[in-house]
This record gives sequence, C-alpha cells and structure tokens, in this order.
Amino acid sequence: MGEQSTELTITHHVQGQGGCYFAVLRNSSHEAYLQWEPGGIQAGKEVRIAAHTVVPRAIGGRGVAAALVMRMVADAKRQGFLIRPDCSYVSAKFAANPDWAALKA
Repeated sequence: MGEQSTELTITHHVQGQGGCYFAVLRNSSHEAYLQWEPGGIQAGKEVRIAAHTVVPRAIGGRGVAAALVMRMVADAKRQGFLIRPDCSYVSAKFAANPDWAALKA
C-alpha cells in the first residue's frame, strides 16, 4: 500500500515477520526507511517495534523521517496495533506528540 504526495512516496513492505516503510523523493535515487520488528502481544494487540529509521544525508532535512513515522502511526490507528518506539527518532516523535500515547506499547 503506498502513500503519495507530489514529492514523497511511502510504501510498506512486510519482510518475514517484520516490515519496512520505504520513502522515496521524486527525482531522487535515495531511499529512506523505517524498519519494524514483531514485538508480541500487549493488552490483546499486536506490538510492532520501531527499530531503525534511516534517511540518507542526500535527502535529509526534508521531513522524510517524520513522514515515515506519521505513516506508521496512521497504520497503527487504522489497523489497531501498538508501537514500541525503540528507535531514538521514533521515541522523540512520540514524546513530541502526546496524543499518540494510546498507540505506544
């Protein structure tokens, strides 16, 4: 499933038991990603561990990492899973968005 804007395309790919959100800017060959791993069950809901967010320097500073986190949060709201923000960037975004507290494992 993809999410597109005029500049940024985000896709989600399941890989084994985990998955990865990929972001590509138009007219760029660089790809950013947010990788998640399975984290078991908590309060009857699936937990996905946000493990790593990587944005190549060439496309940094354009909100790509934030867009990846926003996509994962949107999926969590829609699909009903929880996010354990092990990645320091994802953890900082959760701290900055207290309205996401119900999604945090």
